[in-house]
Amino acid sequence: QVQLLESGGGLVPNGGSLRLSCTASGRTFSSNAMGWFRQAPGKERDFVAAIDYSGAITTYAGSAKGRFTITRDNAKNTVDLQMNSLKPDDTAIYYCAASTIIRRAGADRFLYDYWGQGTQVTVSS
Repeated sequence: QVQLLESGGGLVPNGGSLRLSCTASGRTFSSNAMGWFRQAPGKERDFVAAIDYSGAITTYAGSAKGRFTITRDNAKNTVDLQMNSLKPDDTAIYYCAASTIIRRAGADRFLYDYWGQGTQVTVSS
């Protein structure tokens, strides 16, 4: 059974930092893209960041660029999201995703077919 398990969410003040981690089990995704998405209450699930199979190429949503960094460790089957300079607008449930469809870093959520259960990030104003 394939599982993605996120950790690292929590409550931080405006301007604070958090590091989210996602560990995959049940299969390896070292040949596939992985990414992070987020969903705020009443809104659609939005792209945050993605990384290609090798870890060399990344892509970010405009709101994340310059503040967030996505990395992966294929030996450990993990993908992390370092979030700095957090704002109240970053408050959402953050989801880890893995794709068996693409190797490149893609922003389209429909290209990802495995999802974690989500971890809550709350940024206080």
